[in-house]
Amino acid sequence: MAHFGILTALLTPFAADGSIDGARLAGHAATVVSRGVAGVTLFGTTGEGASISAGEREAGISAVLETGLSPRSVVLGVYGAATADVAAQIDEGLRAGVTRFLVPPPYYFSNAMEDGVFQWFSELLASSDPKAGIILYNIPQVTGVGISSSLTRQLKDVFPERIIAIKDSSGDWPNAVQLMEGKALPVLIGDERLLHKSVPMGCAGSITGVANLYPERLCSIMATSTEDTMLTRTVDRVVALPVIPTLKVLLADALGDPVWENLRAPLTRLTAQQKSDILALEGRGMAA
Repeated sequence: MAHFGILTALLTPFAADGSIDGARLAGHAATVVSRGVAGVTLFGTTGEGASISAGEREAGISAVLETGLSPRSVVLGVYGAATADVAAQIDEGLRAGVTRFLVPPPYYFSNAMEDGVFQWFSELLASSDPKAGIILYNIPQVTGVGISSSLTRQLKDVFPERIIAIKDSSGDWPNAVQLMEGKALPVLIGDERLLHKSVPMGCAGSITGVANLYPERLCSIMATSTEDTMLTRTVDRVVALPVIPTLKVLLADALGDPVWENLRAPLTRLTAQQKSDILALEGRGMAA
C-alpha cells in the first residue's frame, strides 16, 4: 500500500475584496511543509474549494508551486455534478504538474443510488487523462452521498491504476475499520481523533484541516500511533462550531493576521460569542 503521510488540507486566505490572497496561500503552504508534513491539499473542503472558480484555482496552484513545492507533494480538490466540469479541473491541475486529485461523488442529487455513483465515476475516468490518480472522497455529512466499502472495492477492481486511495472523512469508525480491513486501497483518515488507532491498522495517512495549526503534532501521531489527548479536545471543540470559520479564527489568532478570518459566501464568520469562547479555550498562538 502506498504511504501518503500527513497532508495539510490548506485553508484558503481571501483578501478584503474576496479574491484569493496568493501570497498568503503560498507562504502558508511553505510553512506547514517546513514544519514536517508530507504535502498539502489545495481547495479541499477546508479550503472552500467548491466556492472557487477555475481561473482562481489556476492562480492559486501557480502561487503554491512557485514556492518550490513539488507538484508531487500537492493533492488538488475537484468538485462538480457534471463529469465534464470535474474533468476540466483535473486537466487544469495536470497542466501544472499535479497528478493526484481528491474527488467527492456528485453532490447535488443526494439520493443517488450506488450504481449511479459508480457510473458517474466511470464516466469521469473515461473522460479524464489517465495520468490523473483519483483519491475517492467520502464525506457524506457534506455531500449527502456516501462511498461505501463495496463501491470502493468495485471502483478499484475496475480501475486499478486510476483509483489510488480513499479519504474517509465520515467520522464513522466502523466504516473506517471496514475500509482498512478490506485492503482494497490505501485509506486516508479525515477525522484526526481516529488517526492514532488507524495507524496500527495500516492507514496510509491523513488529509487534515487541523494540520493548518498543529502540523508537528499530527506528524507525531502518525509516527507513534499515540493519541494526543489535548489535540483530541481541540478537535472536539472545533467540530462543535462551524468548522472552517473556527479554523480560520484560530489560524488568524496564531499568526496575528486577521485576514485569515475572511470567508467566501455562503460561509459566514463566527458570532462574537463563538469567537470569544473558542479563543478563550484555544487562542494561545499555537501555530506561531
